[in-house]
Amino acid sequence: MNLTRWEPYRELATLQDRLNRAFGRDRDDEVSMAAWVPPVDIAEEKDRIVITAELPGFKEDQIEIQSENGMLTLRGERKFEKEDEGKNYHRVERSYGQFVRSFALPNNVDREHIRADFSDGLLKIDLPKREDAKPRTIKITPGAGEKKSDTIDVKTR
Repeated sequence: MNLTRWEPYRELATLQDRLNRAFGRDRDDEVSMAAWVPPVDIAEEKDRIVITAELPGFKEDQIEIQSENGMLTLRGERKFEKEDEGKNYHRVERSYGQFVRSFALPNNVDREHIRADFSDGLLKIDLPKREDAKPRTIKITPGAGEKKSDTIDVKTR
């Protein structure tokens, strides 16, 4: 009896490739050219959104972050170590090459105050919300000065 491991991500990528070929699309899109993509968490707090990307082994100068036309784009490249003489690889499971991740920025993000911090292989991007977009409590006041009527006219047929 043979068991086949189901890999949904690989099947989705294969399906995407088939659909692109069926509709005559080239793989020119820079996102599809990426050899790998770092995993990302996106969390929303009361006054900000935080994107955290796992980039172990990277240095700050190897990562590019760009905000343009309502999109936040992360780019970088992990290069394969040159083979040293006498070193034979039996298995290579880490991903190498360029990556590109793009995220649509919500309208409530203050794009002028985006910050990024990189520490211990984690890139944290802080997307503060605009002051006018933050939730606020609105007090309800009784209808002062409104004319109230005790009777209602109802017409029937």
